[in-house]
Amino acid sequence: MGQKGVQKPLQKLFTWVRNQSNKVKTFLGVSTVLTLLVTLKLLIHEHNHFFVLAEFAHFVGILVLIYKLTTHKTCSGLSLKTQQLTATFLSVRLFCSLQIEGDIHTILDLVTLLATFWLIFMMKYKLKSTYMEDLDNMKKYIVIVPSLVIAVFIHPQTSDLIISILWAFAVYIEGVSVLPQLRLMQNVKIIEPFTALYVFALGVSRFFSCAHWIIKVYDTSGSYLSLSGGGFLWIPVIILAEIVQTFVLADFCYYYVKSVMQGQMMVRLPA
Repeated sequence: MGQKGVQKPLQKLFTWVRNQSNKVKTFLGVSTVLTLLVTLKLLIHEHNHFFVLAEFAHFVGILVLIYKLTTHKTCSGLSLKTQQLTATFLSVRLFCSLQIEGDIHTILDLVTLLATFWLIFMMKYKLKSTYMEDLDNMKKYIVIVPSLVIAVFIHPQTSDLIISILWAFAVYIEGVSVLPQLRLMQNVKIIEPFTALYVFALGVSRFFSCAHWIIKVYDTSGSYLSLSGGGFLWIPVIILAEIVQTFVLADFCYYYVKSVMQGQMMVRLPA
């Protein structure tokens, strides 16, 4: 009874938002984002914690997939290509981390990479019959080649050129790794709960990462954008990529939250 009492006002809220003009929806979205950013700035004072939260949210999403594959014995609705791209950027970033640092990020990347390798193995071999290969139809080179080309020209300035390019490549691949999953979901239209929760976790992860860069620029009064050693467009391009991906995932997160608030198990995407 209590849950239904909460859901009714929320359903009315989502109905009201859906009936508003695009300008009003944009205003509400921007206002919500700004409110969340201000709240995070007041609560979190160490910028490094944003990356830890982002990596932790991603790992939670991976745990959801592990639970799905081990208990339901199906990988239906999951993009193998997104997992392969995830393994790619994690492998490259882990290699770079071992060359230049070794901290909590390295440990989180290693654990997440091992879990991702397990997911790939299960999808390619153990649960291959449930994999929607025909709907997972985005070509990987569409995201890999441009990421590599951009990394060659736009990367941080360090003493090791190869490491700089590889690090930039990992950043760019991470930014687009979710695209095959989004493409598959657009093909399917109806998303089951575990896959939806996984993508929602990715959305939360990207928001924390994006919040780090935006708050970092704000705290330095914009000087961080032209940080010496950053490599010309390196930092602005990162921030732009983070913002774009966050907004792409925000659209799905809206439908996910809407479905949860309405008590629906499945997430239905618009045609």
